[in-house]
Amino acid sequence: MNIKQIFSAHDMTEGAPWQRLAEFAGPMLLGNLAQQLYNTVDSIVVGHYVGDNALAAVGSASPILNLLLALFVGVSTGAGIVVSQYYGASDRERLSEAIGNCITLGAIASVATMAIGTLIARPMLELLQTPASIIDWCTDYLIIFFLGAVGFTFYNILSGILRGMGDSFSALGFLLLATVLNIFMDVWFVAGFQMGVAGVALATILAQSISAALCFVKLLFMRDVFDLTPAMLRLRRRSAMRIIRVGVPSGITQAIMSVAMLVVQSLTNSMGEMVITANVMIMRVDGFAMMPNFSFGQALSVYAGQNVGAGRLDRVAQGRKQGMVMSVGFSCVVTLAILVFGRYLFSVFSDTVELIALANRMMSIMAAGYIAMAVTQVLGGVMRGAGDTMTPMWISMITTVVMRVPLAYMFAYFSHSDIWPHGRPESLSFSLLISWLAGAVISYAAYRHGKWRRIAMTAANPEN
Repeated sequence: MNIKQIFSAHDMTEGAPWQRLAEFAGPMLLGNLAQQLYNTVDSIVVGHYVGDNALAAVGSASPILNLLLALFVGVSTGAGIVVSQYYGASDRERLSEAIGNCITLGAIASVATMAIGTLIARPMLELLQTPASIIDWCTDYLIIFFLGAVGFTFYNILSGILRGMGDSFSALGFLLLATVLNIFMDVWFVAGFQMGVAGVALATILAQSISAALCFVKLLFMRDVFDLTPAMLRLRRRSAMRIIRVGVPSGITQAIMSVAMLVVQSLTNSMGEMVITANVMIMRVDGFAMMPNFSFGQALSVYAGQNVGAGRLDRVAQGRKQGMVMSVGFSCVVTLAILVFGRYLFSVFSDTVELIALANRMMSIMAAGYIAMAVTQVLGGVMRGAGDTMTPMWISMITTVVMRVPLAYMFAYFSHSDIWPHGRPESLSFSLLISWLAGAVISYAAYRHGKWRRIAMTAANPEN
């Protein structure tokens, strides 16, 4: 395979399923790791150059940020699934129309996010009882991020389109370049210009805008696969509604998870700055630990989408089995690494001994849950790729809203003491572990039930 073939669309309806998945998931994994570096480098830079409270500020802003960005997550997910199905069916006209409509919907989502986000940033932080010592930093971080939402939005949507056609290498290359730029700008803005938390937000949105622009240029050079003309950008009910119908459940899932995170963040905030900072460190390591699961889940989504479009349900089942083995294997390695090297990982963010010990203790509780999440992500990826995005949405609602949030508050209530008047911080970890384990069990039952198969049977019909 030459360089041109590597950075082009790939047909996943032929060849050994494990090989197609590995070819796609490999670059996807590296890309997700690079994406996670955005937040991690932000945390490392502010933690060392500004202090632990600045690190807490970046983490406290994340749940609100994720809530407002749920809108474009839905468009991005819908884009990848619809594109993969049309590409697998070799339907050039509908593929072109879908891509054009994805771009237009992305523009609408960006404007909505910028307008709403800047207005509610401060009120939401106050509602969550964000400590006065960090609320100004949190506000600056959020407002800058929302004003630059167009870069974040379009990178995710355009890279989702590329991946839907099997091209995970181009998105990887652009993201790696942007990551390097982000690292340099983080240090430059924070250490050089003394911009603090605002500096890391500005560096991130600039880097994301560059990667989005590169993705768009790449699409312009793919005329052998689809047509990107002004006429295709006009919203058409047929394409727009299908993208929304497929993508909205994923957006709702993201929004629900973000709301749950906000509720849990309020509990975390009540425990004090030390627990907030420890939780930020955990989230950063967690982001890397989840990457194999997310990568295989996304790979299975594209793989299933292309094969459903081509009418190859037999290959979908083969891919699920082989993808499951690969994903669970990676997660076992990740779990072992967390248990053995956790303390050293957290020392990257802070030199405070008590903080490192607390973060390591909480993370060790969660470690086994990554194996369960491997199961959930693979099965969810297959269901989404087949067009059944509602089932994964309901599973997320049950495990997050019905289970995780009440458990966190219940464990905190029964573990309060003079030292921890608002409950022990380990309550957050135990509630997360239980919800992950339940998610794997429910996902397996839903997959066996087979609603996704019935949806897949009609997915090849463009009018459905």
